[in-house]
Amino acid sequence: MQVIGTHASSPALDRARSLGLKVELIEPKSPHFDNDLIRCIEKSEPNVICLAGYMRKVPEQVVAKFRHRILNIHPALLPSFAGKGMYGANVHQAVLDYGAKVTGCTVHLIDEDYDTGPVILQNTVPVLEGDDVESLSARVLVAEHASYAEALKLIAEGRVTVDGRIVHVRPS
Repeated sequence: MQVIGTHASSPALDRARSLGLKVELIEPKSPHFDNDLIRCIEKSEPNVICLAGYMRKVPEQVVAKFRHRILNIHPALLPSFAGKGMYGANVHQAVLDYGAKVTGCTVHLIDEDYDTGPVILQNTVPVLEGDDVESLSARVLVAEHASYAEALKLIAEGRVTVDGRIVHVRPS
C-alpha cells in the first residue's frame, strides 16, 4: 500500500508514515504532474485508488488510465451541494442555508468533472434543529468513515460492477 500526497505538511502523510506506509510526495504545480502521478500509481499496481482530502480535479489523463478504480467521498448526497468549491464547511453551510432536513455522504467513482462520477453508495444524516456547521460536520464525518469502509469492503468482495453511470452492488 502506498500513500501519495501533494502537501508535505499534510497530517495524513504523517499518519501514514507512522503506520509504516510508503509515502510519496508529488508537486501539483509541476508541468509533469499528470505523468508523475500516473507513474507513481502504476508502481503500486492498485486495484483501487482512494482519494481523501484531494481538493482538485483529477487530471483527465489519470481518470482515463484508472477509470472506475478511483474512489472519492463527498460530504453530501450527490448530486446536491456539489461542484467546484463545495467541500468541507462550505458544503455543510450550504446544506444549512438551504434548510435541508437530511444530508449525508456519497462514495462515488471519479470522472472528468467535480462530484459527477457514478455513485457507489450513499448514507443519510439528519439535519437537526439548532445544528451549526461544526455539529453537522461531526455527524457527517462519522458517516463518511463508515461509508468509505463499507464501499471498500464491497469492492474487495467483488460485489461492485459499473454499467455506464449505474453502479450495481450484488447482494452478499
